[in-house]
Amino acid sequence: MTGVQTLTVDPGESEIRLDRWFKRHFPELIHGRLEKLLRTGQVRVDGKRATAGQRVSTGQVIRVPPLGEAPTEAQPPRPVAARDVSMIRALVLHQDQHMIVLNKPAGLAVQGGTGTPRHLDGMLEALRFDAAERPRLVHRLDRDTSGVFVIARTAAAARFLGDAFRDKTVRKVYWALVVGQPKPRRGKIDSPIAKRATAKGERVVEDEEDGQRAVTWYATVENAGKQASWVAMMPITGRTHQLRVHCGSVLGTPILGDRKYGGSAAFIAELDPDAPLHLHARSIRLPSIGGGTVEVTAPLPLHMREAWSFFGFGETDEDPFAEIDS
Repeated sequence: MTGVQTLTVDPGESEIRLDRWFKRHFPELIHGRLEKLLRTGQVRVDGKRATAGQRVSTGQVIRVPPLGEAPTEAQPPRPVAARDVSMIRALVLHQDQHMIVLNKPAGLAVQGGTGTPRHLDGMLEALRFDAAERPRLVHRLDRDTSGVFVIARTAAAARFLGDAFRDKTVRKVYWALVVGQPKPRRGKIDSPIAKRATAKGERVVEDEEDGQRAVTWYATVENAGKQASWVAMMPITGRTHQLRVHCGSVLGTPILGDRKYGGSAAFIAELDPDAPLHLHARSIRLPSIGGGTVEVTAPLPLHMREAWSFFGFGETDEDPFAEIDS
């Protein structure tokens, strides 16, 4: 390759590491060479020096210096296993010419990584249907969290939806089963959080000095005495593990099954200790590229339906945040 390139980060690439971004676009570039280009300042992000581990954001401009050899042609997507085609198509809740909304199961990662060969990104070809373009990711959802997940069907839709998520014109409501009873029963959490290395590995923690602002509205819908509570949450910001940290650290009521942020306090003796995290992206409302809005609700997964039944909770369509704009 000759000459310098300037490439813009697409919405579906937001929050991935810079070295993984290069792996996607320039698979022939070995990691050692990339590190040298970074050390010598030849690779730049928005005009500034960069590191392999820093995460990129939608719209950032990456300077790619001459890499010597011509890049290999983009490889065709790997075929999706028949069982995964059936599985992923059965998750579709909404489909139009611009987007697809899935009910993602807990345990399915959105993107791959070390030790994660099976992930949603690797199955997107199965959701192409009759479209000319391969679908694109536009936001994130924790591997352990189930519920509504939006996929763009075209590059234009990806830009539009990426802007909507970034500009906070997307409204998401989550349901969780927490251990204990939040006090007060409803309110607004405005507590900065940051990733930190701990004795138990990397964790997201409260950090008033250096953390990024994280805002969550919450409301207790129903509770089983002091043992457990059904809590609805509407995040205004979209930080990694925000709801899990806000429930466990700020409210003192960890989400059931959250070993990472609740430890032994995140379990109830009468319920299955091996059940997935009880956190579900229940509904989403977002603007449509064709005008108007799209609203989608995802049914609860089996493990949460079983917990709801155990505690005698009944599902409701009432919106506890109807009067909240932001």
